[in-house]
Amino acid sequence: MKRLKKGILFFLTFFFLLGLCSAAASRITAGCRGCVRGRSRVFAGISAEKKDSLDVIFLGDSESYTSFSPMDLWAQHGIASYNCGQSSQRIQETYYMLKTALQTQSPKLVILETNLMFRDPGLAENVLLTVGEPLRFYFPALRYHNIWKSVFDGPKTDADSFKGFPVHSDIEPYTGAKKYMQPTDSVKKMPAHTYLYMDMIRKLCAKNNASLLLVSTTSPVNYSYPKHNALEAYARRYNIPYFDLNLDDRAGIDWEKDTMDKGDHLNLSGARKVTAVLGSYLMENYSLPDHRGEKKYSDWNTLLEQYQTAADRTENG
Repeated sequence: MKRLKKGILFFLTFFFLLGLCSAAASRITAGCRGCVRGRSRVFAGISAEKKDSLDVIFLGDSESYTSFSPMDLWAQHGIASYNCGQSSQRIQETYYMLKTALQTQSPKLVILETNLMFRDPGLAENVLLTVGEPLRFYFPALRYHNIWKSVFDGPKTDADSFKGFPVHSDIEPYTGAKKYMQPTDSVKKMPAHTYLYMDMIRKLCAKNNASLLLVSTTSPVNYSYPKHNALEAYARRYNIPYFDLNLDDRAGIDWEKDTMDKGDHLNLSGARKVTAVLGSYLMENYSLPDHRGEKKYSDWNTLLEQYQTAADRTENG
């Protein structure tokens, strides 16, 4: 009985101290841009945004953060958005990324880039993510465990990241079939855990009065008609709007110039074309406010100038 009491006291003390460290880590993260690097950078970035300042949140893997430019949406339509895309993002991370964003934001629209819905890291990693992500959400010290280095070394500014979107200038042409979306009745199977977490994401959006939109960005390496069929069936089943840019020619992607890695991801020029088409789609189908000219958003105009300078430097070589 004595050993049991000691064990309980140890765990209570441990979680109390972990809670204190988590509160401190969250406070430092919210007030220090550039203090967090690696996979946790996007969690920290969205947490540092001004409260209730975003109307659109992007979620997804690298197909998301290389395709959708919040600063172009701002310049063209005054839409305040943040790209929470993350390299190789797993759907467990997507769910807790959304929960993190909703702690400080009340978006009208959540856009999920669909490539991650087919990602299956295997049983072992799925278990680790299913257990680890809630722990990292409720105890941020586990996610931001390296932030203490920034207290002494200072933050590292990511000058090429604009509301989650990095400016990529590399060009590696795609040389495969231009008509890669060949109609078929075949359907690509999605992993079982995708359905579980998509249910959670849908319910979380509904609870927070946010519409959910599924978008497949242009990518011949990652998309096919069987994937389109699976996503269209899923969207129809749950009455979710679905926009497949692989079947929309308006972007006018030039595969000689608009991809950074042979058709896997778009570079800056490709992303700006896709963002322009997506922006038009949003204006046609959603009532999103234009915040240009509002004093509260004056820093967006400053960031836009920096973005345009970086984009000009990239596009003009």
